[in-house]
Amino acid sequence: MSLQIIRAGILDTIQDSGRYGYQHLGINPGGAMDRFSAQLSNALIGKDLNAPVIELHFPAASFLFKKSSVICLAGADFSAFINEEPIPIHKPVFVKEGSMLGFKSIKWGARCYLSILHEMQIEKWLGSYSTNIKAEAGGWEGRHLKAGDRIVFTDAELFNHQNIHNLLLPWKSDGIKKNNKLDVMVGNEWNWLTEISQHSFQQNDFQISINADRMGYKLTGKKLKTKEEKSLLSSAVNFGAIQLLPDGQLIILMADHQTTGGYPRVAHVISADLPLLAQTNPNEIINFHLTDMGTAQEKLIQQQKHLQEIVEACKLKMEKYLLKDK
Repeated sequence: MSLQIIRAGILDTIQDSGRYGYQHLGINPGGAMDRFSAQLSNALIGKDLNAPVIELHFPAASFLFKKSSVICLAGADFSAFINEEPIPIHKPVFVKEGSMLGFKSIKWGARCYLSILHEMQIEKWLGSYSTNIKAEAGGWEGRHLKAGDRIVFTDAELFNHQNIHNLLLPWKSDGIKKNNKLDVMVGNEWNWLTEISQHSFQQNDFQISINADRMGYKLTGKKLKTKEEKSLLSSAVNFGAIQLLPDGQLIILMADHQTTGGYPRVAHVISADLPLLAQTNPNEIINFHLTDMGTAQEKLIQQQKHLQEIVEACKLKMEKYLLKDK
């Protein structure tokens, strides 16, 4: 049985938490842009946090379920509906065989994640299910989903339909709270900036330009300056690195960033705040707040602890509510 794409979205791909260990070969980690929401969609149906999900951008795809399953949407709210009946995000939903899942409009956010209880029959590439479009590998045939694609599910029946009385399952969770103030740590070349530019970086707003995608978000704002003209040898970069461009503007590297770069790395968005950044859209305003390593680590630990508590609780709920009687 399968999930069929009836209408393609703008850029819907299969992603997980990323592909690590190959940066030295020029292969970036990739993975979900908002990893917290991707993992939350899995946690709420009791799946492994790093199981593959479908990352949706609006306008998103329309799906026909050829097999009954349980799904959960997390992250952005795209006004989802099943057979014209609205369904919420951050809450598991039973989808009957033959049902249509679609999306009508953006209420909030930039990326929505679809997790499915039945396992998608796809193969890993270099230890990850994430789609690498440039390499044409991973995910679904190394590309975004197109109309007519059929993603095959596992054949095993995972639950007893007789136990399901409502479309919505009786538990939910909160997602990330919208906040355009991002915690950042100073980068290797922070001290290249003039004192005035360091102050400006912290006190002024920056707007996400229309040049924003999975590779990077170019920002527009007050131009920053360095103390002197310097060149930088191409050095390792990562998701969340904030680089200073030759025109004095900033760019934030996102999930599909290159593995090395030659622009000064003036700061880094902390890992726990990358989900907030991933849910912003072009023309939105963001600003930065300097923090330290200890605070950044504690925020990430608490975030992951919260997800782990959810997945452990929801595994028990799914076993009690849905799994076949023994």
